[in-house]
Amino acid sequence: MIIDVHTHTPQYKDHIPPDEVVINHAWRPDRPVRSSFTWHDFLEHQAPAAVSIVFAVAWRPGIVVPRLSGWEVGDTSWQRGNVNDATATFVAAYPDRLIGFMALHPHDPNCLDEFDRCRTELGLRGVKLGANYQNFDPLEARALALYERAQRYGLPILFHQGTSPVREAPIRLAHPLLMDEIAIRYPDLKIIMAHMGHPWQTDTCAVIRKHPNIFADLSGDFYRPFSFWEQLIKATEWNVLDKILLGSDYPITTCRRQLTDCTG
Repeated sequence: MIIDVHTHTPQYKDHIPPDEVVINHAWRPDRPVRSSFTWHDFLEHQAPAAVSIVFAVAWRPGIVVPRLSGWEVGDTSWQRGNVNDATATFVAAYPDRLIGFMALHPHDPNCLDEFDRCRTELGLRGVKLGANYQNFDPLEARALALYERAQRYGLPILFHQGTSPVREAPIRLAHPLLMDEIAIRYPDLKIIMAHMGHPWQTDTCAVIRKHPNIFADLSGDFYRPFSFWEQLIKATEWNVLDKILLGSDYPITTCRRQLTDCTG
């Protein structure tokens, strides 16, 4: 069974208003990426994956979106909603193909309440965090409280790891060695380190080798071919290939394309 552990929630159900089509020129070094996409786009491009883990990002505390991904042309009932409602709406429509993770921000005063709502009411089964994008210290008290809650209920956390083209995102907050300190404090917490911590893949190998409940994914790495090849050699030498997970980072690339590049 093919499982893609790293994809992003569609913003639209079946129509993108022309003035809301967004092309991102910073995400990949080789070509632009259309970052606005629909349910159909997602399902078509993820076709090789039997199951995809999907999530949004809580860029700011209490972030809302202008419309949920259930919005359709002509529907006047849509309203601003939490990003986790958008993910849950999408997952509920395709429960056999999708697993939803919740997007939380440790600086949100309602963070732990939202964790409980996502777990019990929305059925989301993990957490997505990106300390650099969200600009929080991964070892601060508010973040630790969230890790404790996730460990208590057995929900994994997928952390953005490594660099980013976003100028306002402090890179030091996403260094792989921080995961070592988190795992020491919360040894039963399951962690996925996204992007294999690029460009610090050797540090990532050391961390996932040390901690049995930490894994890494390959998302967003293949378009730097030498680094991609080199990180797999490092994972082989550190004997952690069995802890490397498939991730496409859709819409950065598709699951089909990621499989092609992973297998040569």
